[in-house]
Amino acid sequence: MKRFRIAILIAALTALVVAAGASARHEGHAAKAASIQACALLPDTKSSTRYTLFDAPYLSKAFKAAGVSATVLNAHADPQKQKSQAQQCLAQGAKVILLDQLDPASGASITNLAVGQGAKVIDYDRLVVGSKASYYVSFDNVKVGKLQGKGLVAALKANGKYGSHPVIAELNGDIKDNNAKLFKSGYDSILGPLYKSGTFKKATAGDQWTQWDPIKGRQIFDQILARNGNKVDATLAANDGLAGAVIASLKAHGLKPIPLTGQDATPTGVQFILAGWQSGTVYKSVRKEANAAAAAAIAIVKGKAVPGVNSKVSGTKSILLTPVWITKANYKLLFTEGFLKKGQVCNGLYAKYCK
Repeated sequence: MKRFRIAILIAALTALVVAAGASARHEGHAAKAASIQACALLPDTKSSTRYTLFDAPYLSKAFKAAGVSATVLNAHADPQKQKSQAQQCLAQGAKVILLDQLDPASGASITNLAVGQGAKVIDYDRLVVGSKASYYVSFDNVKVGKLQGKGLVAALKANGKYGSHPVIAELNGDIKDNNAKLFKSGYDSILGPLYKSGTFKKATAGDQWTQWDPIKGRQIFDQILARNGNKVDATLAANDGLAGAVIASLKAHGLKPIPLTGQDATPTGVQFILAGWQSGTVYKSVRKEANAAAAAAIAIVKGKAVPGVNSKVSGTKSILLTPVWITKANYKLLFTEGFLKKGQVCNGLYAKYCK
C-alpha cells in the first residue's frame, strides 16, 4: 500500500514536471512571438488625418520590407496612453522607439523611460527639445513657415492689396508644439519686417494660438473680424484645418476670399485652393518622412550607420526634409507623387476646376 502511494506521488510529480516544461516552452514561444525590434508611437487623429492615412501604413510597410519586426500605435491624444504604449513596446523588447509626442513633458518622460531601459529614441516629426533622443526626423519647419509667409506676400501682390497697408491676421498652431513655434518663427521672419516698416498692419488681437483646433480657430477668427470691423485683408493660417475655419467664418459673414495660407496639402485644402478660397498649402511628403525615419530605426536595429543626417537641431542629430509650396500652378504634383488621388480632390463641386 505504501509502495502504491509512493508510485502515485512519483507519477503526480512527473506530470507536474512535464506540465511545467510544456508551460515554459509555451511561454517561451509566446514571448518570442510577442518580441519586436522597433516601435512607432503616433500622437492622435485630430491634429491631422495624416497619421492614419499616411504615417502608419508607410512606416509598417518600410519595417516589413526590411524584415524588422515592429508595431505602430496611436495614442488618440492621450499622453498617458502613449506612455503605456511605450512601456508595452519596451516590455516586448523594442530597441528603437519612433516618438511623435503629444507634449514636451510626456515626450521627455517617455524618452527617459526608453533610454533607461537601453533603447534608443528617434523624435519623429516633433522634437522634444533637450531630451535624450538620438535622432530627429522631420521637415525643415522654419522653412515651412517661410514658405507660408512668402506665399501670403505673393497672394497680396497678386490681388493688388500689397501696397495698400493690408491688415493681416495670424492663426498659429499649438503653443505647446515645438513645430508650431518653428513655423511661426519662419513666417514671422517674412512678415515681421513688413509690420515694422508699416507696409503691413497686424490686425487688432490678430495673432492667436489655436491648439490646432479648427473649432477654436473659427471662434477666434470670428472675434478677430468683430474687433477689426470685418476688415482683414489676409490671414496666415498655420494649417489647412485652420484655413478651413477662416473660410467658414468669411462665408458666414458674407465676405469674399482673402489671401490665406495652409499646410498639410489635405484634399479639402487643395479644393479650397482650386476654388479660389485658399492661396496655397505646404506639402510635406509624409512618405519621404516616414521612410527616412524607418530607415534610421532599421539602421540602429541592424547596427549600421544612420543614413541622411544633414543637420543638428537643439543639439540632436537631425534628418531634415524639404517642404514644397503648393498653389493652383503645381497642385498636380500631389497626384504624380501619389500623395493624393485625383478623385479625392476633383469631385463634386470641385470637378470643374480640374479640367
